[in-house]
Amino acid sequence: MEGLRAAQNRLPGGHAMLPILASKQASLEAGIGGEERVAEVLRNHPLPFENRIIHDVSPTADEKFQMDTNMLTPWYVSMLEVKNISGVLEFKDNPAQLVRTRDDGHKDGFESPVIQLERNCRCLKDWLGSRNIQLPIYGAVVLAYPKQIVAVPPLKTKLLYPYLIPSYIKTIPQPEKRLDIETFNWLSTELLNSHRPFIPKPISETYKIPFGDFQTGVQCVLCGRFGMIKSPRTWHCPHCGTVDHLAHQRTLLEWFLINKRTITNRECREFLRVDDIQVAKRILQSMNWQTEGTFRNCKYLMEFNIHDSLQKVGKPLFRQ
Repeated sequence: MEGLRAAQNRLPGGHAMLPILASKQASLEAGIGGEERVAEVLRNHPLPFENRIIHDVSPTADEKFQMDTNMLTPWYVSMLEVKNISGVLEFKDNPAQLVRTRDDGHKDGFESPVIQLERNCRCLKDWLGSRNIQLPIYGAVVLAYPKQIVAVPPLKTKLLYPYLIPSYIKTIPQPEKRLDIETFNWLSTELLNSHRPFIPKPISETYKIPFGDFQTGVQCVLCGRFGMIKSPRTWHCPHCGTVDHLAHQRTLLEWFLINKRTITNRECREFLRVDDIQVAKRILQSMNWQTEGTFRNCKYLMEFNIHDSLQKVGKPLFRQ
């Protein structure tokens, strides 16, 4: 999401890729909005039994998978696949597909949420099995808002709106407790610790945009203009006079989101518009990144901090 925003901000007006990037951003925001809606319902309807609710988690496994909302209990696991796709929806089975009809009659095809849910349930079963845990897994597809009209529902998979989730959970059987409290707490922590955030490829690589199309320079957060100037211990904007000690940090993050996961001294100078080699060296060294190579061949490697990634919308949320 941050990469899409940064890319649109640095592309010139009228660039052919701007509508595509904006559409992708809107789609991601809609998905996040749907997951937040489900989280809100679960917060407002606490369950009368032991449970852990985790949102947007991607456990480390042989096959990568990501779960929108996962409720762990000592009796079972309930997995919710959340979708926020407007229009009239048809769940096809042969082949499996979700077809959306817009108001203007245009049809769009998507991967079936049913297939996504089944794959995630299978992957979670394998993940649990590798830890010698056997728990029933119950899955459902959740449409974030009732305005999403379903013309053809899936044949076998439970389909819900968020307000129906509490009553659906109450229908899940609890014949016997599978986990004691110690194992349950351990498994909850293990699932969270297994999470690895998804780091997408740089925007220029994903969308085949030449890096030369992007605006260089340090942007002022106050007036929005590019071209902040480096002073001995800070940056200042020649347009509005704003002083910003950390302006280079945001700008270098945009480099990695837009262009690639490494940066050299020369690339740093060109992107920040800094002439002095030593100044660029001090900036790069202050970031405490890993390096490879020496002298002119030295490259600085960006490692997106997992903790920082979890602070963003859509972070794994652990609630008792």
